[in-house]
Amino acid sequence: MSGLRITVWNEGVHEAEQDPPVMAEIYPDGIHGALAEGIRHGLPEASVRTALLADPEHGLPEEVLADTDVLLWWGHRAHGQVDEAVVDRVQRHVLGGMGLLVLHSGHFSKIFQRLLGTTCSLGWRDAAEQELVWTVAPHHPITEGVPNPLVIPEQETYSEFFDIPAPDELIFISSFDGGEVFRSGVTFFRGHGRIFYFSPGDQRYPVYHQPEIRRVLANGIRWAAQPDRPRTAPDVAKLDRHWR
Repeated sequence: MSGLRITVWNEGVHEAEQDPPVMAEIYPDGIHGALAEGIRHGLPEASVRTALLADPEHGLPEEVLADTDVLLWWGHRAHGQVDEAVVDRVQRHVLGGMGLLVLHSGHFSKIFQRLLGTTCSLGWRDAAEQELVWTVAPHHPITEGVPNPLVIPEQETYSEFFDIPAPDELIFISSFDGGEVFRSGVTFFRGHGRIFYFSPGDQRYPVYHQPEIRRVLANGIRWAAQPDRPRTAPDVAKLDRHWR
């Protein structure tokens, strides 16, 4: 899939507030910058743009979404500041076939909660512990070339219960030093759209610089992208005959 059109969305609040201070060293171009760099490396033929909460229409006007095959969403502190009109717009495009990758604390985003219909709450603590990301769907294209386990030296701990519907596909399960486990990589199909949630990637740790993580995201983009599908959501159709 060459020539994919990718949009990376980041609320940009941690960057604007320089919180935590170490983030400026880990992600000098912001989380969105690191994600975009990784995508350009893994998918060199793709065109990549970034968008922020502070941009007009949060950087996601109709013309941007119409020109996006896959949208990546990273949020943490400002979920409530996302305008409902933008959520409506993103939802419409996902149902029509745009891919959506929801990352880390994006599980609490309005768009993820709306598409899944649950609170998407989970257990968490932050102790800079090692995370092991275990592949449980070895033949799925998202796992191609990904080591099993994928080792993240330091990461925020997420744990069950994760209040999501039963995933359409369970791709990764993570374990942590404290004994917690978490469904860290799951997919959903909504309308014509494909959704991949992947939890590793906190603002305190350089996770998005890891080649293995970048490989997962590139694989996820390829899987979610449907560039040749007309962007039309499923609708009621009148049958032209009676079936018995």
